[in-house]
Amino acid sequence: MSRYVLLSFDVEEFDIPLEYNQPIGLEEQMEIGRRGLEALMPVINAYYLTCTMFTTANYALQFPETIKQLSQQHEIASHTFYHSSFQNKHLSESKEALETITGTPVVGLRMPRMKKVDIKEVAKAGYVYDSSINPTLVPGRYNNLNSPRTLFKEGAVYRLPVSVSPLLRLPLFWLAFKNYPYSLFYNLCLRCIKREGYVCLYFHPWEFTNIKNYKLPGYVKNVCGETLLKKLERLIIDLKKDCEFISIKDFIHKRALTANLFK
Repeated sequence: MSRYVLLSFDVEEFDIPLEYNQPIGLEEQMEIGRRGLEALMPVINAYYLTCTMFTTANYALQFPETIKQLSQQHEIASHTFYHSSFQNKHLSESKEALETITGTPVVGLRMPRMKKVDIKEVAKAGYVYDSSINPTLVPGRYNNLNSPRTLFKEGAVYRLPVSVSPLLRLPLFWLAFKNYPYSLFYNLCLRCIKREGYVCLYFHPWEFTNIKNYKLPGYVKNVCGETLLKKLERLIIDLKKDCEFISIKDFIHKRALTANLFK
């Protein structure tokens, strides 16, 4: 059985300080996002990976040439229009903006902060898949312990939750990668791959620049920049030994062709 790593990044304005009542201007938000992407991409390119970039239209309109260039190697998907505000019309507006910039179809969606979204609106806007479910418990954020752990279809839309460990549903998202010992995170990834044939991981480019001076919780900012980048590179090297890194779009296409569930 083929083994896949679905590595994705939420390419966005760095607005997380606003969640902790720390003012930060839009220009600074964009600059931190740009610096992070600039630090991240040499590692991604060095290993010839194909990733999925969930991009806000707000960010893409600020750096259109960068996003267009990324689209030559990676899947560009929608992270809606703005990271800190949302209306249903942003589903189609962000899709159209990204398609205009890249010249390629945008078929995937991830909501900022994994917020719930009306899947009928997602289908209406023309998306093929949504990856806005973290099927675990994050206190104060969401409780998705009753959600499916793996790819399923809801109406006309494929839904791909980000990965959690089998049985205990230990999260494998960006905060887990920062705070788990490396060996634990890596072995949980291997368990997912062994059981499901894939692991779906996500990070943010701004994590790979220095954010220690911002008034954020330690579990958000203490591991960042070069330290985190080296940890990610180690994970890439280890997973690349036995797995293929592909876009979410291509993964869903493969599964839809081979599994009766998705006909």
